[in-house]
Amino acid sequence: MATLIPSFGGLFQVSVLLVNAIAILSEDRFLARIGWGSTQNEPAGFGGSSQDSASVKAKMINLINSVRTLMRVPLIFVNLLIIIWAITFG
Repeated sequence: MATLIPSFGGLFQVSVLLVNAIAILSEDRFLARIGWGSTQNEPAGFGGSSQDSASVKAKMINLINSVRTLMRVPLIFVNLLIIIWAITFG
């Protein structure tokens, strides 16, 4: 039975699910179609915008690319631990 009191385990599972959702976004099939591909994030060359004054969209693109690059392998192990925990303890 579900409780209305949020627990640390529940918040951890929600955060892992959100990181999973970001990690599986396909750049070719989804992100490029809405203009959030990594090629749209490139600076305009000489006189381009610096990182400090980058837009929110550019920062979100960098975050998505970072999560997709750095978190793929750790997410496999975290997901396995959550699955094993759910199977053993219900």
